[in-house]
Amino acid sequence: MNLRQELEVPAVSTEKKKPLKKFKIDKWIPYLFILPSTLMIVTFLFYPIGTVFYYSLQHYDISAPFYNAFAGLDNFKKIFTEDKLFFPSLLTTLKWVVSEVGLQLIFGLTAALLLNQKFKFRGMVRSAAFIPWAISGVLASVMWSLMFNEHMGVINDLFMRLGIISESKAWLAGSTSAFISVVIAELWRGIPFFAITLLASLQSIPEELYEAAKVDGANRVKTFLYVTLPSLKNTIVLTTLLRVIWEFNNVDLLFNLTGGGPAHSTTTLTMYIAEQAVHGSNFGYGSALTVVVFAILLVFAIIYLRITRYDREGN
Repeated sequence: MNLRQELEVPAVSTEKKKPLKKFKIDKWIPYLFILPSTLMIVTFLFYPIGTVFYYSLQHYDISAPFYNAFAGLDNFKKIFTEDKLFFPSLLTTLKWVVSEVGLQLIFGLTAALLLNQKFKFRGMVRSAAFIPWAISGVLASVMWSLMFNEHMGVINDLFMRLGIISESKAWLAGSTSAFISVVIAELWRGIPFFAITLLASLQSIPEELYEAAKVDGANRVKTFLYVTLPSLKNTIVLTTLLRVIWEFNNVDLLFNLTGGGPAHSTTTLTMYIAEQAVHGSNFGYGSALTVVVFAILLVFAIIYLRITRYDREGN
């Protein structure tokens, strides 16, 4: 090697060296934040649902553990072929849900329209109208059981003063009167839900729509039919769907007022499930009934949303 080669400076490479890939903890931080919520959802929601489906395929009666074994579809076969109370309780449930949701929607919409008007002490009236929704089902059932009481109830006293009845009546003792009584009690508690949600939706309707309808010569009825109702469509669909599910699964008020009686006239499907699982200790059969209820509500929700075309028109 000559002197020139020794003194020759090697050419510097212009290519940038790629930095070494480092493990970044930042991308995992969001998942760490949602991990506690995910664990709680899995623990308190998905695991109980999974156990219900599991026990629906089992003979699981804690009062007779020696008969506990895999049942397959026997519980479901018994529900649809042998159970004499399943279809009557399902019919009672349908009557209960239709009457409750229909009446709550009508009275709730009426209350929302009234509370949307401008008048003195509107804030106070709104607060008072929403009080029944804040009362628990157990407390509401105690209040109404006292009002329906045959000997000291305010209902009998009021009706006798008005001349509607001549003597005290046991409202929760007759088949027809008991069903009507629990419908009224739940109606009082459920109306504020529709009133709150529909009032919020009414306040979001642009005032320009009403002004345009007024310019076109539309009266109040036409304005309600062609402006207000279309604007409330999505809210009505969603609230009725939620309320159908809640009323289908309603137990507390019915259980405390009538216990499903008299003569099973107020025994809904969820009341029947509670009777089988809690009182009868037959958790396998009760779980099978619960799976049937889940299937009914799932099919209903899908069909209902398709029929109503919820949120497809951008309204």
